[in-house]
Amino acid sequence: MIKNIVQYIFEIFQLKRVQHTGWQLAHVQNPDSVAEHVLLAAQIGYLIADREGADKDMVLRMLVFHDNAEARIGDLHKISQRYFIDKVAIEQRALNDQVSLLPKRVADVFVADFVEMEQKNSLEAQIVKDADYLEQAFQARLYQMQGHQGVKNWIENIRKALQTDAAKKILAEMLLTDPMDWAVQLKKV
Repeated sequence: MIKNIVQYIFEIFQLKRVQHTGWQLAHVQNPDSVAEHVLLAAQIGYLIADREGADKDMVLRMLVFHDNAEARIGDLHKISQRYFIDKVAIEQRALNDQVSLLPKRVADVFVADFVEMEQKNSLEAQIVKDADYLEQAFQARLYQMQGHQGVKNWIENIRKALQTDAAKKILAEMLLTDPMDWAVQLKKV
């Protein structure tokens, strides 16, 4: 059983190499990896969960594992997703195969979390999706600073998709904030 866990860990290390492909549509040459996205989305999700009074541990667990199937199927941007019969089914199949050799109690949680995230019936699942989107909005803003104006529609589409009040407020404030304000405050001498 330990060998299965080790193999699973080696597999999810692939997420460090899987790039977010959507950014390539905006001519970003070296976009962030799925692993980088997951880390930051989890931190954003924790902050949203705290503001919304949700189960922070559940939100963190769901976010930390939400893109693991991409180690097998890659990251599919919105245009490529249009040509899949059922992207969710493909992702679920990859996840089911991926966790099949893990301890059953762990595999069951990962699969149940995936279903919950896709159905978005709970506040926690809504927060997971909002955090997933918000991380991309922040990343788009940073790419925008680097001159990639093609990412502007990402932010607008995300604004329309957000569900929780906390996520909407964070996005609104992000749009008013220079991404370097945090550093400028520290430089004051």
